[in-house]
Amino acid sequence: MTAGQRIDSILPRSLLARTFVLIAGLMLLFAFTGIALLRSFDREPHARQLAQMLASVANLARSALISARPEARFALLQELSEREGLRIYPAEADDRVAPLPRPFLRRVGELLVQQLGPQTRLTVELNGEEALCVSFHIDEDEYWLVLPRERLERFIPAGLIGWGLAALLLSLIGAWLIVWHLARPLQRLAHAAAQIGRGQRPLPLPEQGVSEMVALARAFNRMNADLARLDEDRALILAGVSHDLRTPLTRLRLDIEFNVADEALRAPMIADIEEMDRTIGQFLDFARGDGGETMRETDLAGMLTDLAGQFRQRGVALRLAPPPAIVCRVRPQALRRAVVNLIENALRHARPAAGVEGDGVPVELTLAAEGAMVVIEVADRGPGIPPEEIERLKLPFTRREQARTGAGGAGLGLAIVERIAQAHGGRLVLANRVDGGLSARIEWPLRPG
Repeated sequence: MTAGQRIDSILPRSLLARTFVLIAGLMLLFAFTGIALLRSFDREPHARQLAQMLASVANLARSALISARPEARFALLQELSEREGLRIYPAEADDRVAPLPRPFLRRVGELLVQQLGPQTRLTVELNGEEALCVSFHIDEDEYWLVLPRERLERFIPAGLIGWGLAALLLSLIGAWLIVWHLARPLQRLAHAAAQIGRGQRPLPLPEQGVSEMVALARAFNRMNADLARLDEDRALILAGVSHDLRTPLTRLRLDIEFNVADEALRAPMIADIEEMDRTIGQFLDFARGDGGETMRETDLAGMLTDLAGQFRQRGVALRLAPPPAIVCRVRPQALRRAVVNLIENALRHARPAAGVEGDGVPVELTLAAEGAMVVIEVADRGPGIPPEEIERLKLPFTRREQARTGAGGAGLGLAIVERIAQAHGGRLVLANRVDGGLSARIEWPLRPG
């Protein structure tokens, strides 16, 4: 995996989230960089201020000790400790003085040497005690001035921190609103494009916002209108062609039934005419799609039971597994047409292959709920389909060179089912059964978006 792929896998998937993460990251980087620069520019003035304070305190303590009477020095030291938190100790030769840990403190030490003399020492740990310790001299004697370590720290007022956090939060909210405003038209466009992919006709996109988004929405609306007009023209042409073809086919069938007395000749001629009529019907179904049908709550178990009864009345050996009670929003006529296509396709190819043990039932119909998906399955006991041809056979006007049982057709049945499944937000899945035959499944969400 390349570095770009690793970064892409870490980042969120949506444009809205990615853009917000980028803007928020840049804002935080700017804030931390500003704080770092401020601390850098403030380091020298702070060091000089602290060194001046320590030098002043050391000089005052030195002057107080020199000017105080010997008998009063103890009382003076006690008063300085109680009131100011200052302690003064005589320096010993075995004092353990820790080196200064930070460049800032070493700079303060350099400034103290300039003000108090080269023998001045500064430490933050003396004999294991953490405190701010500065040395000074009275004649030949060295003393330690010990101050609370808190004198080193520079506290930021809580109010200032609160205002800073509030400003950062408001900036992030503003960035989110800006990014959302830019990404919302793209989300609408993606949703509308997905609807077109499912064979639906989305409403026109609002042509508003920045000029680039207005141009994009206008171009999409023009494309959507052109596609709708093409669909309408295609449906109109096919309807006219089917009408012009079916009328002479009907007359031809009547002529054959009345004028051809030989049953051996009449039956195949009528079968050919019926096959032509079914092919015309498939053309119409493919051109019609869902026919503009609206989605409504439908009892799927009742619909499949009714379909199975109709096929059984025609003498078809169809087994319907006891269906569960599933009610969901679908286009009932379109879905019914898809199931009929699958059943008729299975009946044409349901002759068991050599060596396949069947139970005498050529077609099995099943309704099931698998998680959040609804599944209608039509299975047969035919020879199946080579795996490399499964996806190809879903395309319009596609048939195998030698159909599974030599059956004819225009190659539109599975394409119609695929289009109807996509219109419901689902798909058509074809798979060879382990024990012989083909399984055709229409899968779609129980609650389609």
